Amino acid sequence: MTRRPFLGWFVSPAGLVALGLAAALAAVFQYSLRAYIPGSLDVGGFTLGNFADLLKPIYGSAFLQTVALCFETAVITLLLGYPLAYALVRTRNKALKSVILIIAVTPLFLGEVVRTYSWMIVLGNNGFINSVLMGLGLIQKPVQFMFTSFGVVVALVHVTLPVMVIMLAAALSHIDRDYEKAAESLGAGPIRAFLTVTLPLSMPGIIAGVTTAFAWTFSAFATPQLIGGGRVNTISTLVYQLGFASFNFPFAATLSVAGLALTLVVLALLKRVMRPLEKLGEH
Repeated sequence: MTRRPFLGWFVSPAGLVALGLAAALAAVFQYSLRAYIPGSLDVGGFTLGNFADLLKPIYGSAFLQTVALCFETAVITLLLGYPLAYALVRTRNKALKSVILIIAVTPLFLGEVVRTYSWMIVLGNNGFINSVLMGLGLIQKPVQFMFTSFGVVVALVHVTLPVMVIMLAAALSHIDRDYEKAAESLGAGPIRAFLTVTLPLSMPGIIAGVTTAFAWTFSAFATPQLIGGGRVNTISTLVYQLGFASFNFPFAATLSVAGLALTLVVLALLKRVMRPLEKLGEH
């Protein structure tokens, strides 16, 4: 039997973090079962009325809009990130590889709030895009990008793109080039070799990137709050409004629990739907 004298020391920090997260989740869950007392920071007795209120149309639409934003962000991030990751892995020019890596990873070194404010400058009525379009005479008045779902998705894609590129690059770097050469030797062109060999073998990275982007976007707060300006309701923005504007902490906790449950359900469904695609990368 192999002895691992340092295993306990290595595992203990993760165990402490897990205990802290479990305690926090338990506290949020018990808050979700308490009654709200208007005008007071104290909570009442236990009740299931908070979960019944989730059936109201305003909260149902917020759940649907959140899921839609997550899917749109994940798909667009995948479409933009795959070519970047492919170029990052396959290019032989070290200078070009460094440039692609810097472009892809640099956003990670900026905070989410900083990146969101930069997009507010770009997407505003007097921002960069509208100024260029009006300067070229293509539009007569500014296009409304701020406070729209489109603006929120654009900013969220910028937030999730570095993670997507890293995961896709890791998957592509493990693909043996001999498989593609074998396909080409059998008469397949570059496009067919990519579609029949490279793309299926990179499916594990695609699935990991999409699920991560979805989960990351679902919990995003600063970007929907600042870019959406209160007009694009998501679960995170509603939790903020209920908790810090109305001081309705019990219902804010209920939304948090429901959002976490919905995330787990959607990710489980994604895994089931993508399981056949994942098997393509195993053959």
